Amino acid sequence: MPQAVILAAGEGQRLRPLTAERPKVMLPVANRPILQYAIEALAECGIREIVMVVGYRKEEVMRYFGDGREFGVKIEYVFQHPQLGTGHALMQAKDKVGESFFVLPGDNVIEARTLLPLLDLRPPAVLLKEGPPSSKYGIAVIEGGRLVELVEKPSLPPSPFVNTGIYLLSSSIFDLLREELDLPAAISRLCREREVRAACTAGLWEDAVYPWDLLRLNFEALKNTKHSLGGFIEPGVVIRGRVKVGEGTRIRAGTYILGPVVVGRRCEIGPYSCIFPATSIGDDVRIGPFSEIRNSIIEEGAEIGTGSAIEDSFVGRGARLKARFSASSGEADVEVEGERHRVRMGAVVGEESRIGENTTVLPGVRIGNRAEIRGLKIIEKDIPDESLVL
Repeated sequence: MPQAVILAAGEGQRLRPLTAERPKVMLPVANRPILQYAIEALAECGIREIVMVVGYRKEEVMRYFGDGREFGVKIEYVFQHPQLGTGHALMQAKDKVGESFFVLPGDNVIEARTLLPLLDLRPPAVLLKEGPPSSKYGIAVIEGGRLVELVEKPSLPPSPFVNTGIYLLSSSIFDLLREELDLPAAISRLCREREVRAACTAGLWEDAVYPWDLLRLNFEALKNTKHSLGGFIEPGVVIRGRVKVGEGTRIRAGTYILGPVVVGRRCEIGPYSCIFPATSIGDDVRIGPFSEIRNSIIEEGAEIGTGSAIEDSFVGRGARLKARFSASSGEADVEVEGERHRVRMGAVVGEESRIGENTTVLPGVRIGNRAEIRGLKIIEKDIPDESLVL
């Protein structure tokens, strides 16, 4: 099998504050970094030699994945600095790959089945996902199984075929990348010189562009949760559906969990708390009595105080939310990089933030990393990193 190049150098600015301290590819989905899904999919398909292009906060990627042995693959790292585009990123791997190789973005949640349509093709080929027309992604124009053009984020999509950013290429692509910083632009030029096959996948392919996208990815990934109860489940706990509980975790009496839910290691939940579907709880999390969590991502080391209610929200690493914290879901106008979006979501709480008792955060509000908010507050607008709200 050919090698694979995974592009994992980008920051993901539209996901801030979550990416202020780490790259987008390391954000958690169902308690695994997004990047891990691509690696595991490749390994399951028998593709075990991986060249990883890293850049922004590269140390976190390299520390977690190492040489890849733990994940059944061999990983070599190359560096992109500065981050000038996907074509420029791929050029950094030029001396590490052979005649043919796969290219994957590291910030998509995929499964092995996603890649199957490419495995029987010869390069060059692109992998597409058919769906509702969207101006959020690059769109492919195809004729008779052949790629005609890739159009980046058109206001009027010319087809329903989304470019997944997954390719099977040969080393000849590097000739075009000497003049193109953007890989889709180079692929479009390649179409004019030779036939580029287009294949559609029916497998999982989900991308996170904005913070609220992470909840959708989390829900999709949790659909594959395997029921497994580690730790200690006290008498009186009710667990229904597919729920995974890690070793060393204690679920206290009267707690109700309805899957799909994944709970990490060494957590403490309850008593008399409720965890509802599509929720991921990382390692070493404490959720106090009489609290309720719905469709949310609670990262490792976070603490949720007694009587709290969290819905459609993301709580970052090491955040401390004291008693009766509330982040309910609702329609909100959210501005990201000058773009306004009408979305339904709860709150985003950055890592190591401290929020006092009886605090309510309104839908769509983002609280930065290491912010401190004293108790008895209603937070109606975004709070920057390291702010103090008295």
